[in-house]
Amino acid sequence: MARPSAPGPLVLVQDLVNTLDLETGADTLATEEGRAAFGLREADVAAALALREALRAACLAHAGHGAPAEVAALGTLLARAPLVTTVDPADGSARLAPADPASLTARVAAAVARGSLDGSWQRLKVCEDETCRWAYYDRSPAGRGRWCSMEVCGARAKMRAYRARRAGE
Repeated sequence: MARPSAPGPLVLVQDLVNTLDLETGADTLATEEGRAAFGLREADVAAALALREALRAACLAHAGHGAPAEVAALGTLLARAPLVTTVDPADGSARLAPADPASLTARVAAAVARGSLDGSWQRLKVCEDETCRWAYYDRSPAGRGRWCSMEVCGARAKMRAYRARRAGE
């Protein structure tokens, strides 16, 4: 869509949420190439789907539309993914990293943790349009973006609102 990618490690989260295109029903994780992009085996798909939908719920909550029970599922999933603190010997800087770099859940947990520290996690949102729900990074100054693309989903929403007002006249 028209919005730019999320910064740094949150790209992983954005890409995972966007593996399902709600408009067409196409699911990238249903393909061998799609699974390979995330380092998944076919046996890992069910867990990845649960993680994807929990992330979608959290990003929807960032946009002000989440259901608490669905968002709580993300905390449960990420709690199973241990993180470690690594220290760069060159400059002594520390960061959180997945204890198991092969684990998608652990990589997502590290990305969410890093995004929480710098404030970028709250700006990763899901489009308000129920037929879209595409993840996007809200770079608007006030952080109040509602749609993945003003040209597509935003225009559709505004046209629906316009038609509803006209019908009410």
